[in-house]
Amino acid sequence: MSGYSIRVNPLMLPLVLPGVYAPQEDTALLAGALSEEPLPPGADVLDVGTGSGALAIEAARRGTRVTAVDVSWRAVCTAWFNVRVAGVPVRVRRGDLFTPVQDRLYDLILTNPPYVPAPTGARPPRGTARAWDAGRDGRLVLDRICEQAPTLLRPGGVLLMVHSALSDPGRTLDRLRAAGLKASVTRRSRIAFGPVLRGRERWLRRRGLLSPTDENEELVVVRAELPV
Repeated sequence: MSGYSIRVNPLMLPLVLPGVYAPQEDTALLAGALSEEPLPPGADVLDVGTGSGALAIEAARRGTRVTAVDVSWRAVCTAWFNVRVAGVPVRVRRGDLFTPVQDRLYDLILTNPPYVPAPTGARPPRGTARAWDAGRDGRLVLDRICEQAPTLLRPGGVLLMVHSALSDPGRTLDRLRAAGLKASVTRRSRIAFGPVLRGRERWLRRRGLLSPTDENEELVVVRAELPV
C-alpha cells in the first residue's frame, strides 16, 4: 500500500495519490450544482483541473461524454484509476487548463480551480500547493478560466465554477459577463477554515481579505451560460 493513500471523502473515491486534491466541501458544492443542471444523454462535458476525477465521474454517470484534464501527472493517474474503478467512460488528458482541448466545444464545463490567496505572490506554486495556491489575490487561474472558457462553450453551454469569496466572485461575474455570458452566483456555503487558511489566517486578516471576526470561509458556485 506504500506510494498512495486510501481516504474517506464525500464522493467515495477509492484512490487519491499524495499531492492530489482530495474531494472536499467545494467538490461537494459543485457536485450539487452539477446534479441540478439539465444534461441530455450524450452532452459533451469538460472537467478542468479534475484532480481525483470525482466530478468527471459524476458527470459521466449522467450518460454524458466527459473529458477530464489536469496539469499534474499524479492527478491524471489518480483520475484514470478512479474512472476505471467506477466503470464510466471518461477521457483523461494531461495539460494546462484548456490546452489539450482547444479544438472542441462543450455543453458544460466544470472546474474547481486553485483559488486560495497566497503570500508567495505571482510566483507559480510548486508541488502540492498547485492544488490551491493562486497568487496574492487568488485569481492566478480564475482569470485565465474567465478568459478562455467562453470560447469553448456551444451556444446554450454552461460553465460551473466553484471558488472562495476571498478571491472576489464579483470580479468573476464581471469578467464572464464582459465575455458575453449570463453569469450569477447560484450556490453559497460557509465552512470552517481548513489547514491552509488557518496557516495564513493572520496574513489574510492583515490584507483585509478576512475581517477580525471572520471564523468561516464562504464558498460560491458561479454559473455562466452562453446565450443561444
